[in-house]
Amino acid sequence: MNPPPTNPGVTRRGFLELACGWAAGTFAGLAAGVGAVRFLVPNVLYEPDQRFKAGRPEDYPDGAITFLEDQRVFLIRRGNTFRCLSSTCTHLGCTVNHAGEGFHCPCHGSTFDSQGKVTSGPAPRALAWYLVTLSKDERLLVDKGQIVESDKYLVV
Repeated sequence: MNPPPTNPGVTRRGFLELACGWAAGTFAGLAAGVGAVRFLVPNVLYEPDQRFKAGRPEDYPDGAITFLEDQRVFLIRRGNTFRCLSSTCTHLGCTVNHAGEGFHCPCHGSTFDSQGKVTSGPAPRALAWYLVTLSKDERLLVDKGQIVESDKYLVV
């Protein structure tokens, strides 16, 4: 029989255990470091500005209801007054159409009167009216971030 060695050194199994332990510890430390650095970066949503310039008042004929497709709003001119109505249905967000004296949602049949109030259909609330002001360069400025009452309008 062979006598056992007096100093066996590191076995293969011991080396693998030690290597896996160091790899796991290094990975955990790196993950914690990445998490700490990510914590310092703020979560910011870069959404487009809710305000937009809709052109000059003289661009809109008297009595017109103009649909601005890219902003999904109706710009309404009556004499020297301007108002802006959302074209987004309050039911599921479809774009409503101007129909006669009111508005109609083609998706689920909601109808709204000329003031944006629900007359029939599944829509739970009226269409939103947005604030219209005049910018420094004499252009209409619509702020979709500020909802106003239906009797609020800009006089030019």
